[in-house]
Amino acid sequence: MKVIVIEDDLILCDSYKYYFKSYPDYTLEGIYNHVEDALENYESTFPDIIISDISFPNMNGVDGIKYFKEKDPNVKILLVSVHDDLHWIKSALKNAADGYLTKPVLKHELYNALNIIKYEGAILSTDVTKKVISSFQKKSLRIFTDREKDIIELLSQGETYKSIATKLYITSSTVNFHIQNIYLKLNVNSKSEALKIIQELD
Repeated sequence: MKVIVIEDDLILCDSYKYYFKSYPDYTLEGIYNHVEDALENYESTFPDIIISDISFPNMNGVDGIKYFKEKDPNVKILLVSVHDDLHWIKSALKNAADGYLTKPVLKHELYNALNIIKYEGAILSTDVTKKVISSFQKKSLRIFTDREKDIIELLSQGETYKSIATKLYITSSTVNFHIQNIYLKLNVNSKSEALKIIQELD
């Protein structure tokens, strides 16, 4: 099967060249440093599988998926990225990526991923799978400590960090520490996101 790689890290580009020398079932048809370059030269390679990073200066790897699928609905796209947050993972899957691996990826891991995409259709690395499963599991207020519950209640009432600290007789830095733990447990990055999810908890 023919493969192209989209990657702007020159060291990783050399690694891909080395990897594919030992893959009997796959041929590396080209390495591109930008999504636009791969799209422009697509007809000259017409790959079966595309391996792409996400972060590029202009068009990112996730946005590029739809353009590759327009050229060939059957092409398989494997994203390989340092990004392991749910925003990118969900965006990739929503855009019909066939796989998502987090860097670094070893030679045998990449080969295994290619085989799975070739024969079975889709692959997620273990850490990505755990995050996706966790995001669908219903959370409960029981995941929070008593102090975190106190802070959640005051946040829900519109209190500021400073006023929460005053009411609970703790420092603002302690409030911030607990709030960061709350965000971590809810897998969110802002107060508005946290309160929206908390309203739905049992």
